[in-house]
Amino acid sequence: MNFIHLIDYTGTFAFAISGIRLASAKKFDWFGAYVVGLVTAIGGGTLRDLLLDVTPFWMLQPSYLIVTALALVFVILLGKLVIRLNNTFFIFDAIGLGLFVVVGIEKSLAAGFPFWVAILMGMITGSAGGIIRDIFINEEPLIFRKDIYALSCLLGGVVFYICTKMYFAPFIIQIVSAVSVIIARILAVKYHISLPILRGHEDETPSKIL
Repeated sequence: MNFIHLIDYTGTFAFAISGIRLASAKKFDWFGAYVVGLVTAIGGGTLRDLLLDVTPFWMLQPSYLIVTALALVFVILLGKLVIRLNNTFFIFDAIGLGLFVVVGIEKSLAAGFPFWVAILMGMITGSAGGIIRDIFINEEPLIFRKDIYALSCLLGGVVFYICTKMYFAPFIIQIVSAVSVIIARILAVKYHISLPILRGHEDETPSKIL
């Protein structure tokens, strides 16, 4: 296992824990919590692979299912520690987000798609799992209403493109792109940076619009 794989699994572990913790707050049983953790960890990559018309990555390597199971066991046995380490797992989540964006971009380019598609696939890889998680637990998707999450992924894609046009070494491109996502995500949370809310009239409801 090389360093990139180690960080990949660390990010998967952190994503799974974030889903499992939210499932526990909703009083899900162990199986339900595992499913929520799993879709959080692999949902983005799965959607990406389906759109690219390739076999989903976790169907070729079951280690991601095992990592999610370990995350569930960790939360069950060390729930209080997980709460105390909340900030630590946020950092791991940000690292995983940056890495997944890079993986999504590279996989798309390897499949022969243009760069603009690759950037979108990077965003999907990093953020779609959280959308699916929130739908599963009957919550409004977090990325649509708080902080800059998906936009951090797009930023990483743009940085990847710029570094490629500047003919940086592949390793440097990966590092710089991932770090840009990580920094953007951390700054957004630390300083509560978000996009303006689209406001309508007070009496304007979805049912009235339809």
